[in-house]
Amino acid sequence: MREETVHLDGPVHYLDFGGEGRPIVLVHGLGGAALNWLAVGPELAQHGRVYAIDLVGFGHTPIARRSASLRGQRTILDRFIQRVAGPRAVLVGNSMGGLLALQEAALSPQRVAGAVLVDPALPVINRLAFDARVWAFFAALLTPGLAGRYLKTRSRQLGARRIVWQTLAVCAADPRTVPADLVAAHVRLTEERMEMPWADAAVVQAARSLIPTLVGDRVFRQAGQVRARTLVVHGDQDRLIPLDAARELVRRRPDWPLTVLKGVGHIPMMEAPERFLETVSPWLDAFDPAIAV
Repeated sequence: MREETVHLDGPVHYLDFGGEGRPIVLVHGLGGAALNWLAVGPELAQHGRVYAIDLVGFGHTPIARRSASLRGQRTILDRFIQRVAGPRAVLVGNSMGGLLALQEAALSPQRVAGAVLVDPALPVINRLAFDARVWAFFAALLTPGLAGRYLKTRSRQLGARRIVWQTLAVCAADPRTVPADLVAAHVRLTEERMEMPWADAAVVQAARSLIPTLVGDRVFRQAGQVRARTLVVHGDQDRLIPLDAARELVRRRPDWPLTVLKGVGHIPMMEAPERFLETVSPWLDAFDPAIAV
């Protein structure tokens, strides 16, 4: 694995896991980073040339006068495919990254041969299934004048290690299943990001653009435009995007297979990397780009 940087109206940091053949681009979610894919990137490189991007304002990619909104992120992802990965990439996206993969496949079909949507951000179908802690977190981010103070106070009071463990407690069904070296890597990154002046602003910008996008039917209508071969993977213990949302997605797209990982939360590639690979690797092996677009 190599760390690389490309200039796309500012530096964009990414991990190159190597491999040969079709380009595979791994896209993290809100508050995540390319590091989210460390446990599965090397194995995925057996199925193509694998890159994991740090989106604008996340990981080691600064905002640099760009927008960390959903639209801004998709613009950078589109340019990253053109400049680094190459066209007709397979996008593997988690959470907000899954939504970005879906949107890129719908709006730029010439660049996307396939997509794996891993607990993608989708409209909430059953509000009663949505965790109260998640509502509270996003309410703080959406409140003018409160978001910045909330994030700074949280960082000061908790410190990097407790921030990581609290995040995993919400995202994972059981945080103890996340490999120790992966946790340590995220603690180091969190320590670094606490010194980055743009880090909190990126989270707020992204959240404030993401939530309105998930209201109504728009995302499901965009899914109807996707021509790329698509797989949906979802943990049945996901508290951020309940399984009902993924079931509604595949109800509208019955040609998209859904694999439900039992006992797994919002981040399968971190919680259950072996089971994640058992699902995604055969799908990649059977991939025929000729039928994608």
